[in-house]
Amino acid sequence: MRSWFYLFCCNLMWAMQFTCIKLVQDQVGPMFTVWGPMTLAMLMLIPFVIREETPGKTRPLEVARIYFVLAAFGVFPAQVMMTWGTRLSLASNAALLNLTLPVATAMFAVIFLRERMTLVRWISFAVAIAGVLLCSGIDFHGLSFGGSYFYGNLLILAATLGAAFYNSYGKKALAFHSPMRMLFWTYVALCSMMAPIVLIEERDVFLRIPRFTLQTWIGMALLVFFHNYLSMILFLKALKNLDAIQAALSNYLITFFGLPIAAIWLHEKLSATAIVGGVLVLCSTLAITVWEEILPARRPASGSSADYQTAAGP
Repeated sequence: MRSWFYLFCCNLMWAMQFTCIKLVQDQVGPMFTVWGPMTLAMLMLIPFVIREETPGKTRPLEVARIYFVLAAFGVFPAQVMMTWGTRLSLASNAALLNLTLPVATAMFAVIFLRERMTLVRWISFAVAIAGVLLCSGIDFHGLSFGGSYFYGNLLILAATLGAAFYNSYGKKALAFHSPMRMLFWTYVALCSMMAPIVLIEERDVFLRIPRFTLQTWIGMALLVFFHNYLSMILFLKALKNLDAIQAALSNYLITFFGLPIAAIWLHEKLSATAIVGGVLVLCSTLAITVWEEILPARRPASGSSADYQTAAGP
């Protein structure tokens, strides 16, 4: 029960990310929105990493290469594109489109974990894309993308692909590091990569810190403590007692929490088309995570992509 409570709490914290991005966007750039909270969370994780047992012999160059790939192609798009996309779209849309994560993870599992591409997975992928397009407010009659959330939603979709890549490729890092160390060193790699970009492109944010409004401070504090720090600790604790697929299925709570948070805090309203799109995305995700699990006897057993969930979170 304690582990389920941890999962409940960390999904609530992850759901707040979309609204927090909107809260800080007037005074903080997209790069600093990711780099600042993650850097502080990385420093807060040091006591947990020190307390863990030192891993056995590893090859430093191979370890560095793996974490560079995870940071560059996994966490960077997952965090930066989610931040950028949410600014151009709605926090509600970001919460809905986050449901594509299990579908995207299944796609990458075919590439990196040599899982078989089934008919269910192809159908789920097509339905998920249709749902994304419906959420984007496209004028299909005039084929117009102007005034819609198409480009923001495209970035959000790219962000889920980054998270899915991390979930699949991250298994290589788990071969020599614990989930906590993997999380910490991923943070180190990403923060190191982003520091020069932030200092060049968004250095003016440092000068604006004394003029941050209460809304900006609340958004940044929530991103630091809840989204990047406490949620990940609770998630790793929950994984000690629950199966990875149970943890993956709990991610539906992100959308369940994210939509009302955006509605209450930002007063966002979803159109009927966007709701239909969200339902399609949910159906595609259920097909990947549930339907494939209840038909194991019809084909040779192969690990579900959810079995390879790592410490990436959303």
